[in-house]
Amino acid sequence: MKGKSRAMVLTAPNRFAMQTFELPEIGDEDGILKMELVGVCGSDVGISQGKETFGPRPFPLIMGHEIVGRIAEMGEAAKKRHGVKEGDRVVIEYAFGCGVCEACSEGRYTTCEKHWNYGSMISCKDSPHLYGGYSEYLYIHPNAKVHYVGDDVSPELGVLICAVIGNGIRWLRQMGGVSIGDAVAILGPGQQGLAGVAVAKESGANPIFAIGLSKDRERLEMAKRFGADEVIMADEQDSLAIIQEATGGRMADVVMDVTGHYSGAELALPLTGRKGTLVLPGNYKHQKASLDLDIVMTREIRVQGVFSHDSPAVRAAIKMAKSGRYPFEDLITTRLPLSQAEQAVKMVAGEIGEQMPLKVVLDPKI
Repeated sequence: MKGKSRAMVLTAPNRFAMQTFELPEIGDEDGILKMELVGVCGSDVGISQGKETFGPRPFPLIMGHEIVGRIAEMGEAAKKRHGVKEGDRVVIEYAFGCGVCEACSEGRYTTCEKHWNYGSMISCKDSPHLYGGYSEYLYIHPNAKVHYVGDDVSPELGVLICAVIGNGIRWLRQMGGVSIGDAVAILGPGQQGLAGVAVAKESGANPIFAIGLSKDRERLEMAKRFGADEVIMADEQDSLAIIQEATGGRMADVVMDVTGHYSGAELALPLTGRKGTLVLPGNYKHQKASLDLDIVMTREIRVQGVFSHDSPAVRAAIKMAKSGRYPFEDLITTRLPLSQAEQAVKMVAGEIGEQMPLKVVLDPKI
Protein backbone atom coordinates (compact mmCIF):
# COMPACT_ATOMS: atom_id res chain seq x y z
CA MET A 1 0.00 0.00 0.00
CA LYS A 2 1.55 3.26 -1.11
CA GLY A 3 0.96 6.42 0.83
CA LYS A 4 1.80 8.43 3.90
CA SER A 5 0.39 8.96 7.36
CA ARG A 6 0.35 12.03 9.53
CA ALA A 7 0.91 11.33 13.19
CA MET A 8 1.23 13.45 16.30
CA VAL A 9 4.62 12.56 17.73
CA LEU A 10 5.77 12.99 21.32
CA THR A 11 9.36 14.07 20.67
CA ALA A 12 10.25 14.67 24.34
CA PRO A 13 8.32 15.14 27.57
CA ASN A 14 5.45 17.57 26.92
CA ARG A 15 6.61 18.26 23.37
CA PHE A 16 4.36 17.32 20.46
CA ALA A 17 4.95 17.70 16.73
CA MET A 18 2.97 16.63 13.69
CA GLN A 19 5.12 14.42 11.47
CA THR A 20 4.57 12.42 8.29
CA PHE A 21 5.64 8.81 7.76
CA GLU A 22 5.73 6.51 4.76
CA LEU A 23 3.32 3.64 5.14
CA PRO A 24 5.27 0.41 5.69
CA GLU A 25 5.45 -2.49 3.28
CA ILE A 26 3.07 -5.24 4.36
CA GLY A 27 3.81 -8.97 4.30
CA ASP A 28 1.74 -12.07 4.84
CA GLU A 29 1.39 -11.70 8.62
CA ASP A 30 0.85 -7.98 9.30
CA GLY A 31 -1.30 -5.09 8.14
CA ILE A 32 -2.29 -1.42 8.22
CA LEU A 33 -5.31 0.06 9.97
CA LYS A 34 -6.97 3.30 8.90
CA MET A 35 -7.79 4.98 12.19
CA GLU A 36 -11.33 6.22 12.83
CA LEU A 37 -11.02 7.32 16.47
CA VAL A 38 -8.47 7.02 19.26
CA GLY A 39 -9.27 7.53 22.92
CA VAL A 40 -7.15 9.73 25.16
CA CYS A 41 -6.50 7.62 28.24
CA GLY A 42 -5.61 8.96 31.67
CA SER A 43 -2.34 7.06 31.37
CA ASP A 44 -1.50 9.15 28.30
CA VAL A 45 -0.94 12.07 30.65
CA GLY A 46 1.90 10.28 32.43
CA ILE A 47 3.36 9.09 29.14
CA SER A 48 3.34 12.63 27.73
CA GLN A 49 5.17 13.82 30.82
CA GLY A 50 7.82 11.12 30.40
CA LYS A 51 6.83 9.19 33.54
CA GLU A 52 8.83 5.95 33.67
CA THR A 53 6.14 3.42 34.53
CA PHE A 54 8.03 0.63 32.74
CA GLY A 55 11.34 2.41 32.21
CA PRO A 56 12.58 5.35 30.14
CA ARG A 57 10.19 6.37 27.37
CA PRO A 58 11.74 5.67 23.94
CA PHE A 59 11.27 9.12 22.39
CA PRO A 60 10.16 9.88 19.77
CA LEU A 61 6.94 7.88 20.07
CA ILE A 62 3.32 7.99 18.96
CA MET A 63 0.86 7.72 21.83
CA GLY A 64 -2.64 6.25 21.67
CA HIS A 65 -3.77 2.73 22.60
CA GLU A 66 -7.60 2.95 22.52
CA ILE A 67 -7.99 1.98 18.89
CA VAL A 68 -10.82 1.56 16.38
CA GLY A 69 -10.59 1.70 12.60
CA ARG A 70 -10.93 -0.16 9.32
CA ILE A 71 -8.49 -2.63 7.79
CA ALA A 72 -6.69 -0.75 5.00
CA GLU A 73 -4.38 -3.58 3.99
CA MET A 74 -3.54 -6.96 5.50
CA GLY A 75 -1.57 -10.03 4.49
CA GLU A 76 -3.47 -13.17 3.56
CA ALA A 77 -2.27 -15.20 6.56
CA ALA A 78 -3.21 -12.39 8.95
CA LYS A 79 -6.67 -12.00 7.38
CA LYS A 80 -7.30 -15.70 7.76
CA ARG A 81 -6.07 -15.74 11.34
CA HIS A 82 -8.19 -12.77 12.42
CA GLY A 83 -11.21 -13.55 10.25
CA VAL A 84 -11.27 -10.11 8.65
CA LYS A 85 -10.87 -8.47 5.26
CA GLU A 86 -10.01 -5.03 3.94
CA GLY A 87 -12.67 -2.49 4.87
CA ASP A 88 -13.81 -4.27 8.04
CA ARG A 89 -14.17 -2.22 11.22
CA VAL A 90 -12.04 -3.69 14.01
CA VAL A 91 -10.70 -2.87 17.43
CA ILE A 92 -7.14 -3.69 18.47
CA GLU A 93 -5.89 -4.42 21.96
CA TYR A 94 -3.35 -2.26 23.74
CA ALA A 95 -0.83 -5.06 24.29
CA PHE A 96 0.43 -7.65 21.83
CA GLY A 97 3.65 -8.87 23.43
CA CYS A 98 7.00 -9.95 22.05
CA GLY A 99 5.94 -13.59 22.07
CA VAL A 100 9.23 -14.91 23.46
CA CYS A 101 9.71 -13.59 27.01
CA GLU A 102 8.61 -15.65 30.00
CA ALA A 103 5.38 -13.70 30.46
CA CYS A 104 4.40 -14.06 26.80
CA SER A 105 5.31 -17.74 26.69
CA GLU A 106 2.94 -18.28 29.61
CA GLY A 107 0.14 -16.40 27.82
CA ARG A 108 0.47 -13.24 29.92
CA TYR A 109 1.22 -10.93 27.00
CA THR A 110 -0.34 -7.95 28.81
CA THR A 111 2.69 -8.05 31.13
CA CYS A 112 5.25 -8.61 28.35
CA GLU A 113 8.73 -8.04 29.77
CA LYS A 114 9.70 -6.02 26.69
CA HIS A 115 6.50 -3.96 26.96
CA TRP A 116 5.45 -4.50 23.37
CA ASN A 117 2.23 -2.54 23.27
CA TYR A 118 0.68 0.32 21.37
CA GLY A 119 1.17 3.97 22.23
CA SER A 120 3.56 3.59 25.12
CA MET A 121 6.96 1.91 24.83
CA ILE A 122 7.85 1.50 21.13
CA SER A 123 9.64 4.35 19.37
CA CYS A 124 8.49 5.66 16.00
CA LYS A 125 12.06 6.43 15.02
CA ASP A 126 12.47 3.35 12.85
CA SER A 127 10.17 1.63 10.34
CA PRO A 128 7.33 0.61 10.55
CA HIS A 129 6.98 3.72 12.77
CA LEU A 130 3.21 3.62 13.36
CA TYR A 131 2.91 1.99 16.79
CA GLY A 132 0.37 4.46 18.21
CA GLY A 133 -3.18 5.58 17.58
CA TYR A 134 -2.49 9.35 17.47
CA SER A 135 -2.16 8.88 13.75
CA GLU A 136 -4.08 8.51 10.50
CA TYR A 137 -2.84 4.93 10.14
CA LEU A 138 -1.63 2.25 12.57
CA TYR A 139 0.76 -0.61 11.90
CA ILE A 140 -0.83 -3.98 12.72
CA HIS A 141 1.97 -6.10 14.15
CA PRO A 142 1.90 -9.85 13.45
CA ASN A 143 1.25 -10.41 17.18
CA ALA A 144 -1.53 -7.81 17.38
CA LYS A 145 -4.85 -8.86 18.87
CA VAL A 146 -7.40 -7.81 16.25
CA HIS A 147 -11.15 -8.15 16.89
CA TYR A 148 -13.85 -7.74 14.26
CA VAL A 149 -16.76 -5.54 15.38
CA GLY A 150 -18.47 -4.68 12.08
CA ASP A 151 -20.59 -1.77 10.95
CA ASP A 152 -23.26 -2.28 13.62
CA VAL A 153 -20.72 -0.93 16.13
CA SER A 154 -20.11 2.80 15.69
CA PRO A 155 -16.59 4.22 16.01
CA GLU A 156 -17.78 6.00 19.18
CA LEU A 157 -18.76 2.68 20.74
CA GLY A 158 -15.82 0.79 19.26
CA VAL A 159 -13.20 3.12 20.73
CA LEU A 160 -14.45 2.17 24.21
CA ILE A 161 -14.34 -1.61 23.73
CA CYS A 162 -10.59 -2.31 23.89
CA ALA A 163 -10.19 -0.03 26.84
CA VAL A 164 -12.98 1.18 29.08
CA ILE A 165 -15.42 -1.73 28.71
CA GLY A 166 -12.79 -4.44 28.30
CA ASN A 167 -10.89 -3.12 31.30
CA GLY A 168 -14.00 -3.13 33.44
CA ILE A 169 -14.80 -6.72 32.52
CA ARG A 170 -11.32 -8.00 33.24
CA TRP A 171 -10.81 -5.98 36.41
CA LEU A 172 -14.16 -6.55 38.08
CA ARG A 173 -15.52 -9.76 36.60
CA GLN A 174 -12.48 -11.84 35.70
CA MET A 175 -10.01 -10.66 38.34
CA GLY A 176 -12.35 -9.29 41.00
CA GLY A 177 -14.78 -12.18 40.73
CA VAL A 178 -17.98 -10.11 40.86
CA SER A 179 -20.98 -12.41 40.81
CA ILE A 180 -24.73 -12.59 41.40
CA GLY A 181 -25.84 -10.86 44.59
CA ASP A 182 -22.46 -9.35 45.44
CA ALA A 183 -22.40 -5.91 47.03
CA VAL A 184 -20.07 -3.76 44.95
CA ALA A 185 -18.64 -0.31 45.63
CA ILE A 186 -16.87 1.67 42.90
CA LEU A 187 -14.94 4.79 43.80
CA GLY A 188 -14.47 7.35 41.05
CA PRO A 189 -17.35 8.13 38.63
CA GLY A 190 -15.15 8.71 35.60
CA GLN A 191 -15.34 6.74 32.39
CA GLN A 192 -13.81 3.65 33.98
CA GLY A 193 -15.95 3.87 37.08
CA LEU A 194 -19.16 4.19 35.07
CA ALA A 195 -18.20 1.26 32.86
CA GLY A 196 -17.41 -0.66 36.03
CA VAL A 197 -20.92 0.01 37.31
CA ALA A 198 -22.31 -1.45 34.08
CA VAL A 199 -20.08 -4.54 34.39
CA ALA A 200 -21.18 -5.06 37.98
CA LYS A 201 -24.83 -4.76 36.91
CA GLU A 202 -24.29 -7.17 34.03
CA SER A 203 -22.71 -9.64 36.47
CA GLY A 204 -25.76 -9.61 38.74
CA ALA A 205 -24.29 -7.56 41.58
CA ASN A 206 -26.71 -6.04 44.08
CA PRO A 207 -26.48 -3.49 45.59
CA ILE A 208 -24.06 -1.38 43.54
CA PHE A 209 -22.66 1.83 45.08
CA ALA A 210 -21.04 4.57 42.98
CA ILE A 211 -18.91 6.91 45.07
CA GLY A 212 -17.61 10.33 44.09
CA LEU A 213 -17.49 13.90 45.35
CA SER A 214 -20.07 16.67 45.36
CA LYS A 215 -18.47 18.11 42.20
CA ASP A 216 -19.34 14.78 40.50
CA ARG A 217 -23.12 15.15 40.88
CA GLU A 218 -23.84 14.88 37.16
CA ARG A 219 -21.59 11.85 36.78
CA LEU A 220 -23.16 10.18 39.79
CA GLU A 221 -26.57 10.72 38.25
CA MET A 222 -25.22 9.12 35.08
CA ALA A 223 -24.05 6.17 37.22
CA LYS A 224 -27.69 5.39 37.93
CA ARG A 225 -28.28 4.98 34.18
CA PHE A 226 -25.43 2.47 34.12
CA GLY A 227 -26.93 0.45 36.96
CA ALA A 228 -25.92 2.00 40.29
CA ASP A 229 -28.44 1.38 43.07
CA GLU A 230 -27.10 4.15 45.29
CA VAL A 231 -24.72 7.06 44.76
CA ILE A 232 -22.61 8.61 47.51
CA MET A 233 -20.81 11.96 47.69
CA ALA A 234 -17.90 11.12 49.95
CA ASP A 235 -17.19 14.73 50.93
CA GLU A 236 -20.77 15.26 52.14
CA GLN A 237 -21.86 11.78 53.23
CA ASP A 238 -20.44 8.99 55.37
CA SER A 239 -19.65 6.26 52.83
CA LEU A 240 -18.77 3.74 55.51
CA ALA A 241 -22.02 4.22 57.44
CA ILE A 242 -24.19 4.15 54.30
CA ILE A 243 -22.70 0.91 52.99
CA GLN A 244 -22.66 -0.65 56.45
CA GLU A 245 -26.38 0.01 56.86
CA ALA A 246 -27.29 -1.07 53.33
CA THR A 247 -25.44 -4.38 53.65
CA GLY A 248 -26.46 -5.22 57.19
CA GLY A 249 -22.92 -4.66 58.40
CA ARG A 250 -21.13 -7.05 56.05
CA MET A 251 -19.82 -4.23 53.78
CA ALA A 252 -18.99 -4.69 50.10
CA ASP A 253 -17.88 -8.00 48.61
CA VAL A 254 -15.89 -6.26 45.87
CA VAL A 255 -14.55 -2.72 45.93
CA MET A 256 -12.75 -1.01 43.04
CA ASP A 257 -10.90 2.30 43.27
CA VAL A 258 -10.52 4.18 40.00
CA THR A 259 -10.10 7.65 41.47
CA GLY A 260 -6.41 7.83 40.55
CA HIS A 261 -5.71 9.43 43.95
CA TYR A 262 -4.26 7.75 47.01
CA SER A 263 -7.18 8.95 49.15
CA GLY A 264 -9.44 6.72 47.07
CA ALA A 265 -7.49 3.63 48.07
CA GLU A 266 -7.53 4.75 51.70
CA LEU A 267 -11.32 5.00 51.64
CA ALA A 268 -11.82 1.83 49.61
CA LEU A 269 -10.13 -0.56 52.06
CA PRO A 270 -12.51 -0.14 55.04
CA LEU A 271 -15.48 -0.46 52.68
CA THR A 272 -14.36 -4.00 51.85
CA GLY A 273 -15.99 -6.75 53.86
CA ARG A 274 -14.74 -10.09 55.20
CA LYS A 275 -13.30 -12.35 52.50
CA GLY A 276 -13.85 -9.45 50.12
CA THR A 277 -11.70 -8.27 47.22
CA LEU A 278 -10.17 -4.82 46.79
CA VAL A 279 -9.40 -4.16 43.12
CA LEU A 280 -6.74 -1.53 42.42
CA PRO A 281 -6.30 -0.61 38.76
CA GLY A 282 -5.68 3.08 39.39
CA ASN A 283 -2.49 4.71 38.21
CA TYR A 284 -1.53 6.54 41.40
CA LYS A 285 1.51 8.26 39.83
CA HIS A 286 3.72 6.91 42.64
CA GLN A 287 1.62 8.56 45.37
CA LYS A 288 1.89 6.73 48.68
CA ALA A 289 -1.31 5.69 50.44
CA SER A 290 -1.70 5.06 54.16
CA LEU A 291 -3.58 1.77 54.52
CA ASP A 292 -4.67 0.04 57.71
CA LEU A 293 -3.24 -3.38 56.90
CA ASP A 294 -4.78 -4.86 60.03
CA ILE A 295 -8.09 -4.64 58.15
CA VAL A 296 -6.61 -6.72 55.36
CA MET A 297 -5.44 -9.32 57.85
CA THR A 298 -8.46 -9.56 60.13
CA ARG A 299 -11.01 -9.58 57.31
CA GLU A 300 -8.83 -11.77 55.06
CA ILE A 301 -9.22 -9.29 52.21
CA ARG A 302 -7.67 -10.05 48.85
CA VAL A 303 -5.94 -6.99 47.38
CA GLN A 304 -5.87 -7.43 43.62
CA GLY A 305 -3.80 -5.24 41.35
CA VAL A 306 -5.02 -5.25 37.74
CA PHE A 307 -3.61 -3.92 34.50
CA SER A 308 -5.26 -3.47 31.11
CA HIS A 309 -7.54 -5.89 29.24
CA ASP A 310 -6.98 -9.16 27.38
CA SER A 311 -8.68 -11.11 24.58
CA PRO A 312 -11.33 -12.89 26.70
CA ALA A 313 -12.32 -9.54 28.23
CA VAL A 314 -12.49 -7.84 24.83
CA ARG A 315 -14.64 -10.60 23.34
CA ALA A 316 -17.06 -10.18 26.23
CA ALA A 317 -16.89 -6.39 25.87
CA ILE A 318 -17.93 -6.61 22.22
CA LYS A 319 -21.02 -8.62 23.18
CA MET A 320 -21.82 -6.24 26.02
CA ALA A 321 -21.42 -3.20 23.79
CA LYS A 322 -23.64 -4.69 21.09
CA SER A 323 -26.38 -5.52 23.59
CA GLY A 324 -27.40 -1.87 23.76
CA ARG A 325 -28.30 -2.15 27.44
CA TYR A 326 -25.93 0.60 28.57
CA PRO A 327 -25.40 4.16 27.22
CA PHE A 328 -21.67 3.76 26.64
CA GLU A 329 -21.51 6.25 23.77
CA ASP A 330 -22.65 8.97 26.18
CA LEU A 331 -19.27 8.68 27.88
CA ILE A 332 -17.65 10.56 24.99
CA THR A 333 -17.93 14.24 25.82
CA THR A 334 -15.14 15.82 23.75
CA ARG A 335 -14.02 15.19 20.17
CA LEU A 336 -10.94 16.95 18.80
CA PRO A 337 -8.86 16.74 15.61
CA LEU A 338 -5.54 14.93 15.64
CA SER A 339 -3.76 18.28 15.43
CA GLN A 340 -5.07 19.14 18.91
CA ALA A 341 -3.64 16.07 20.64
CA GLU A 342 -1.60 18.17 23.03
CA GLN A 343 -4.70 20.11 24.09
CA ALA A 344 -6.60 16.83 24.49
CA VAL A 345 -3.97 15.44 26.86
CA LYS A 346 -4.00 18.65 28.89
CA MET A 347 -7.78 18.43 29.16
CA VAL A 348 -7.54 14.88 30.48
CA ALA A 349 -4.86 16.05 32.93
CA GLY A 350 -7.30 18.64 34.29
CA GLU A 351 -5.17 21.55 33.10
CA ILE A 352 -7.95 23.08 30.98
CA GLY A 353 -11.33 23.96 32.44
CA GLU A 354 -12.74 23.44 35.91
CA GLN A 355 -13.48 19.75 35.51
CA MET A 356 -11.86 17.03 33.45
CA PRO A 357 -14.04 15.88 30.54
CA LEU A 358 -15.48 12.40 30.90
CA LYS A 359 -13.97 10.99 27.69
CA VAL A 360 -11.86 12.73 25.05
CA VAL A 361 -11.29 11.22 21.63
CA LEU A 362 -9.17 12.30 18.68
CA ASP A 363 -10.58 12.10 15.16
CA PRO A 364 -7.96 11.98 12.38
CA LYS A 365 -10.61 12.87 9.80
CA ILE A 366 -11.24 16.40 11.09
